[in-house]
Amino acid sequence: MGVDEIPSDVVWARRLVSGDEAALGEIYDAYGGLVYGLALRLTRSRELAEDVVQEVFSFLWERPAAFDPGKGTLRSWLGLLAHRRSVETVRREELRRRPAASDDMPLPGVDEAVTEELYREQIRGRVAEAVARLPEPLRQVVELAYYKGRTYRQVAAELGSPEGTVKSRIRAALKQIAEDLAEEGVTP
Repeated sequence: MGVDEIPSDVVWARRLVSGDEAALGEIYDAYGGLVYGLALRLTRSRELAEDVVQEVFSFLWERPAAFDPGKGTLRSWLGLLAHRRSVETVRREELRRRPAASDDMPLPGVDEAVTEELYREQIRGRVAEAVARLPEPLRQVVELAYYKGRTYRQVAAELGSPEGTVKSRIRAALKQIAEDLAEEGVTP
């Protein structure tokens, strides 16, 4: 299956929820290498990396509704899940080898760039969702100020609103976005 033929995350999510085993196979074919690569980088063990891959795809199959295409891409979600499971696996293995080990033990080298990009992609999706939930007047000022790069004065002029009103709306919108993200446990 070529890159242009990969189904959208929404299609895959629907197929998984309906119990379509072929969808899981397609997702594995598309992202199994990514999951394995991340797991191998973190665990430094082929055996542990294979275990992580199995855990990640088993989790996806058993709980397909855990992936929400509205919050980010399937690629980034699987990457984050692989990262979390790998870290858990490394910690579990270290504790097994050294029962007195501290929870603050250093973990094996992590490709920080990959991890950071996956995290940023997930955060961008959650922020976009929080912005979409804002009431129209608040959403308008955020979109103009942050997505289109306008100053509050330019936003006020464009909307024909007083500058003070625009400032208040921006503050209220940012506060609401921060609260929504905090409820989801996201701290950008």
